Amino acid sequence: MVGAKPRIYLDHNATTPVDPEVATTVAECAERCFGNPSSIHAPGNEARFKVESARRQVAQLLNCTARRIVFTGGGSEADNLAIKGVAFAHRRTGRHIITTAIEHPAVLSACLWLETQGFRVTTLPVNRAGLVSPRDLEAALCSDTILVSVMAANNETGALQPIAELAQVTHRQGALFHTDAVQAVGKIPIDVRDWGVDLLTLSGHKIHGPKGVGALYIDRGVTLDPLVHGGKQEHGLRAGTENVPGIVGLGKAAELAGQRLPDMARIRALRDRLEAGIRSIVPDAQLNGPREQRLPNTVNLTLPGMRGESVVLALDHLGVALSSGSACRAGAPEPSHALLAMGLSAEEAHCALRFSLGPGNTVEEIDRTLALLGEMIRETATGVRFVPCR
Repeated sequence: MVGAKPRIYLDHNATTPVDPEVATTVAECAERCFGNPSSIHAPGNEARFKVESARRQVAQLLNCTARRIVFTGGGSEADNLAIKGVAFAHRRTGRHIITTAIEHPAVLSACLWLETQGFRVTTLPVNRAGLVSPRDLEAALCSDTILVSVMAANNETGALQPIAELAQVTHRQGALFHTDAVQAVGKIPIDVRDWGVDLLTLSGHKIHGPKGVGALYIDRGVTLDPLVHGGKQEHGLRAGTENVPGIVGLGKAAELAGQRLPDMARIRALRDRLEAGIRSIVPDAQLNGPREQRLPNTVNLTLPGMRGESVVLALDHLGVALSSGSACRAGAPEPSHALLAMGLSAEEAHCALRFSLGPGNTVEEIDRTLALLGEMIRETATGVRFVPCR
């Protein structure tokens, strides 16, 4: 609460509030279902049943069978399992991996580390809208390419990549295709069969589930080396006693995400209302990312001459949460690598704001956000003007 009014949360691409139904499910499981899923007695059987039920819920959201789902400790771990798992399982076939310049750090850092292990990584560029060209991918593929990893939706701009087409191009060369779909799951319909992907990453806390739990879809016949060795949990790909309450929470969140997909039309209308309102306040605001081929909840705008971090802090003080296109940490400016890859200058990236909406947002919240933004710009414009980080 800020004063007498509740806070407005417009940063759902960073994380989402845990759905009350999910919270109840997790709490009940933590209290009552304490067994180890590997045990054969009644408490163990109950825990194992809960885990497998959640596996079916996640699989239904992706339109695959439950046996294709492996639970992990989050999206970053799932990305690492996909990329490193393929790399080491297929290193005798080839050592070339392809990714893009706008990927999540979990993907980029995993690829960077693999380069120290003797693998070769090609990083594809994106156009001004943040989209990957299938022709660029086709040109980069070679006889020793074993994996291509392209995110389904960018977390900053919402840009939606042509995943089905990119997967087809990849398969013609005989390589595997992985997509980090953390931002896409729950916001657009996803069918792994229609996309033709071999591996897909998702995360609980992006779909109103708990933090610290995620999943990796692994298509039939795809072999991976595990990251964590020990017991035979998760088909031998992720040793360690399962996080039963977290997995159950992810399953419930996946079930709710599927049910709420039709609400994305309303959220898209709210996003467009917000974008139009910002343009009326700042006529020279520049959209970052594609106008149509993007997530229905995301708008990223550069407000020329206004430092994004300062706007974020000013609006946070007024009760509105959103993100900027850069972060000043320890005195070092870090403009968004994705925005820079799209051709924005460091200053343009620093002046970018990301609004990402969710099912709890309302017309009244959007209108109040616009009123507060206009008021803030009029009254404190000099405080948000662009100056270098120091």
